[in-house]
Amino acid sequence: MARSPCLGPSPPNPREGVRLTGYASPPAAPTGPAARQLGASGHPAANPDRTPPSLQASAPGPVPVNPRFGQEPDFPIPPHQALFAQDAALGWRPRDRGEAARAVFWQLYLQGEYVARARSAHVNEYRLRPDDQLDMIYRMTREETSQPYRLNVGDEIRVESLTDPNLNRDLVVQPDGTITMRLLGQVKATGKTVTQLREDLEKAYVKYYKVPAISVTPLKMNTRLEDLRATVDRRQGVGGQSQLVRVTPEGSISLPALGCVSAQGLTLRELQQELNERYRDQIEGLEVIPVLVQRAPRFVYVLGEVRMPGRFEMAGPTTLIQAISMAGGWTVGSNLRQVVVFRRDDSWRLVATMVNLQPALYARQPYPPGEIWLSDSDVVIVPKGKILVADEFIELVFTRGIYGVFPLSSSISFAKTSTL
Repeated sequence: MARSPCLGPSPPNPREGVRLTGYASPPAAPTGPAARQLGASGHPAANPDRTPPSLQASAPGPVPVNPRFGQEPDFPIPPHQALFAQDAALGWRPRDRGEAARAVFWQLYLQGEYVARARSAHVNEYRLRPDDQLDMIYRMTREETSQPYRLNVGDEIRVESLTDPNLNRDLVVQPDGTITMRLLGQVKATGKTVTQLREDLEKAYVKYYKVPAISVTPLKMNTRLEDLRATVDRRQGVGGQSQLVRVTPEGSISLPALGCVSAQGLTLRELQQELNERYRDQIEGLEVIPVLVQRAPRFVYVLGEVRMPGRFEMAGPTTLIQAISMAGGWTVGSNLRQVVVFRRDDSWRLVATMVNLQPALYARQPYPPGEIWLSDSDVVIVPKGKILVADEFIELVFTRGIYGVFPLSSSISFAKTSTL
């Protein structure tokens, strides 16, 4: 049976169950207490026995489900799960008689609703910031290089001669970049390919041998790569070849063989390209992959007329009402019509906005316009209401001020003023 992305309203017949267009219609709802108990917790339209006749008469035809609320389920929904809700983006009109037709799949996953929907990504691209912790994973590419290998300090080679076996020896390139050869002394080796070194030795030995017949065989190569691998070797601990780094307040990270590299404001992909290009200039056959293991903490500050003012960490997307709930909720007498939020923009300039949360927190509006998303280091101030402001004025001016300097006391005897 072909499914349709439409959810119809309650049928005019109060004895029929809520029908989902395109699904197998549920059987007629039984009458009596059992039927009323089944839909007791849902919207009136979800229980035909409790649907007002005016709502049934004015209910329009099927309306496509708004994609804001997720996809259509792949399974039939029981009648008591068919709830009706208001799209907050359309505003709130409590007297709109056609409101019941705006049906949404409120419980798309039924008992698995606590897992929550996938929704969209928090941000399109995440850019690194100070205190982000990265795990740099190093990997040998083992790919063919485009340029011939050039000898480095620490490389080990074998020099042999078919003419004079006494010239045969295994040599290690010294820290000054030379090797010691018989009859020649110190010979420069670093920066040369194996072929270039052999040709230089052939030319140098011509004065001693008519045909030197020199050959150079590499025994241990790419020692710089091996030294780097030894630096990041964690196979005896957590395993792998990696290194944990943290973005410093100046926005840089420190890596072996590279030193300080600017990372703030880069995505992980951009940082990976930058690091691999820098390593490629120094060491061939190496790839580094940055992995974000811990984000820098994000905090929101809530103060004013709340039960527990302070600093609270935002582990995920956080709204203004959620931040107030983390602070224990608002106190009696607070001014929820003028909640102030301070924020620093990209250039550290202070900006502020004032929102009204009272309609939602007092059940007058399900979606308040002031329910905004908060950013890192936002400061939320819930101010005092007019009564608390007046009480504070009386406390400071009269109780602590005038009465504190000129204490006055008076009493009234009700016994003397009373009459039979």
